[in-house]
Amino acid sequence: MNKPYSVACERNSAPILQVITPVLADCKSLLEIGSGTGQHAVTFARHLPHLQWQTSDRPEYHPGILAWLEEAALPNVLPPLELNIGKSPWPERQFDAVFTANTCHIMAWEEVELMFAGVARLLAKEGRFCIYGPFNYAGQFTSASNQQFDASLRQQAAYMGIRDIEKVVKLAEQHGMRLSDDVAMPANNRLLVLIK
Repeated sequence: MNKPYSVACERNSAPILQVITPVLADCKSLLEIGSGTGQHAVTFARHLPHLQWQTSDRPEYHPGILAWLEEAALPNVLPPLELNIGKSPWPERQFDAVFTANTCHIMAWEEVELMFAGVARLLAKEGRFCIYGPFNYAGQFTSASNQQFDASLRQQAAYMGIRDIEKVVKLAEQHGMRLSDDVAMPANNRLLVLIK
């Protein structure tokens, strides 16, 4: 099978890795929600050999993820679990960390709420939840390109859209997580680090 390929994944991997490496230094297990092509899993697991990286996504993405995993043949990346927020059961185990990239703005807000509830149950005490993607501040877009991106998302589906950071942080707090870091990333994205 031809491996799926995301230019954005290729571009954002190095900046994300730079931020998450110290955050995940003492973590041993991580669940990635929405592994997509599988590129992030392979890149990050290669540079973080102490971490067992559990991929997950909807079933239609599994062949692509497996193609990346098979080629990389890394001992610390696990084949994808089926995880479709609001439909699939969550894994029956704890993780030291959870990572997700570019999911909050493509899910309905109700699904974002379900994701945070699920993550809170999965995370060990002091566990980290790392979220990468675009966010608004005080209801305002941080760039014209983000405003255009938001409009294109809403044309695809009314429930999509860039989320307000304040709502996301409040949701995290409702589930026993606090914002530890909010890092500016290239292309008007952010990386949020939440700690349980």
